[in-house]
Amino acid sequence: MQADELDPAVLNELRTLPEDLANRVARHLVTADRRLAQDDVETARAHALEAKRLAGRVACVREAAGVTAYLAGDYEDALGDLRAARRMRGSDEYLPMMADCERGLGRPDRALDLLRQVDQKSLDAASRVEVALVVAGARSDLGQVDAALLVLRAPELRRLPAGTPRARLEYAYADLLVRADRPDEAREWLARAAASDVDGATDAAERLSGLDGSEELDDDIVLGQEED
Repeated sequence: MQADELDPAVLNELRTLPEDLANRVARHLVTADRRLAQDDVETARAHALEAKRLAGRVACVREAAGVTAYLAGDYEDALGDLRAARRMRGSDEYLPMMADCERGLGRPDRALDLLRQVDQKSLDAASRVEVALVVAGARSDLGQVDAALLVLRAPELRRLPAGTPRARLEYAYADLLVRADRPDEAREWLARAAASDVDGATDAAERLSGLDGSEELDDDIVLGQEED
C-alpha cells in the first residue's frame, strides 16, 4: 500500500507528522479507502480508527473516522469526528453528512438547523442534491411530506443532466410520492430515476422491473441515508 495513492491535500496534512508516523497513518487511510471501495465498511472503519488513535489531531484522519462511522450507522461517533474535522479545516463541506447523522439520531429539527448554515451558492450540483435530499428527509421525518416534495422540485435541481445526482433526486422523489399515497406518480418518477441512472448508483431499474404490473410500490427507501 502506497501513501501516494492518497489525495495530495491529504498527504499535505500528513506532512505535519513525523515521517514514520505519517507513513503509518497513510497506510491505514489507503487501506480504509480500498475497503470502502469493496463495501467492507467494518474493516475500513477499523483502519480509520487506528489512524485516529495515531493522529487524531489531523483533519483528514478525523474526516476518515467520521465518514466510516457514518457509513457504519454509528451517528454519534460520526458527528463527533466530523465536528472535529470541521473545526480543524474551517469548512462547511461536512454539514450535509452531519445533518444526516442528526436525522439518524432522531433529531430532524437539528438537521434542518445545521443545513441553514450551508451557503448554497458555493456548492456544486452534486452537493446541492445532497443538501436537498437531507432537507427533504428531515421534513419527511417531521411528517411534512408536501414540504419535502417541494424541496426536491426546486427548478435548478430538476435541470440536472442524467447521472447519479439526478437519479438519486428522482428516486427520493418517488419515495416521497409513495408516502403521500400517490402510487401512479411514484411509479413514473421511479422510471425517470431508472432512465437517469446511467452509472447504476441506485436500484431504480431493478425495483421497476420487479413490480411486474403491480399497482403498489413498497415504501422502503430512506431519504438521504446510505442504502448499503
